[in-house]
Amino acid sequence: MDGFGVAVNAVLYTEAAETLKAQDPFSGPLESIQPWNFKVLAALMFIVTTLSLSENFTVILVTIKFKQLRQPVNYIIVNLSLADFLVSLIGGTISFFTNLRGYFFLGPWACVLEGFAVTFFGIVALWSLAVLAFERYFVICRPMGNVRLRGKHAALGLLFVWVFSFIWTIPPTFGWSSYTTSKIGTTCEPNWYSGDYNDHTYIIIFLTTCFILPLLVIFVSYGKLMKKLRKVSDTQGRLGATRKPEKQVTRMVIVMILAFLICWSPYAAFSIIVTACPSIDLDPRLAAIPAFFSKTAAVYNPIIYVFMNKQVYLQYCIQSYN
Repeated sequence: MDGFGVAVNAVLYTEAAETLKAQDPFSGPLESIQPWNFKVLAALMFIVTTLSLSENFTVILVTIKFKQLRQPVNYIIVNLSLADFLVSLIGGTISFFTNLRGYFFLGPWACVLEGFAVTFFGIVALWSLAVLAFERYFVICRPMGNVRLRGKHAALGLLFVWVFSFIWTIPPTFGWSSYTTSKIGTTCEPNWYSGDYNDHTYIIIFLTTCFILPLLVIFVSYGKLMKKLRKVSDTQGRLGATRKPEKQVTRMVIVMILAFLICWSPYAAFSIIVTACPSIDLDPRLAAIPAFFSKTAAVYNPIIYVFMNKQVYLQYCIQSYN
């Protein structure tokens, strides 16, 4: 039954409208959530953001400073670090302050900025991992004979990553779906919960092009790569010795991809479930866990890259000492 309405200065006020206003994430915290919950999330975002910014900045600085690290595979990894750095700089910083206040006090424009930045740079990171997987396949399996992967090839791959990711994450800012606050009201994301046809079509295409497609590239590349490495291991001898450094880099990339998937898979699964069942009723705190867990991915890649790459680790130690 509709609430009783009273017109005052041409504005219609209803009991339902007052309830919605109280729950407006731009005007105040959700009454159903205790303030300490937001403080915990703010502390988590402070730790994750600080670690991510410092680690990824160091990776970028070390790679730029030392010429011997400027190799095609490192171009892609630095691109991944840049994407993680920007996710934390924009999304992490905004999320820290909004959780500190308990609501999205910065307003709708900052919500769109955070939603776009986290989505855009997150997809850039995933596609960078897909390019890394293809690079490993290309180097180890040699599908084109003796053709070598050079810096210009890596640059073209990265250009594709940024342009393709931008094409599929900018539409919500122009009206094809939207970026909106999450259930907990302190972070923003694509409008998973809408059952509107306009939103639904975008989400389906977005998940296909920006999640399923790069995962297919990763799995196909590594499927072929694993077969090749098993053959190399069987033959042993000189071929195995010459490919040992490549195998080490390959192991590093595999660990990076697994870490990324562990962090992002719960959020991707959650997004798919919510898109398929937009009317699903979830506790805001439970719904927030996958999104906040995914942001920790920006912390792991630099650690894996530094400690699983002896050359980079040495230069990292020199940089830290200086």
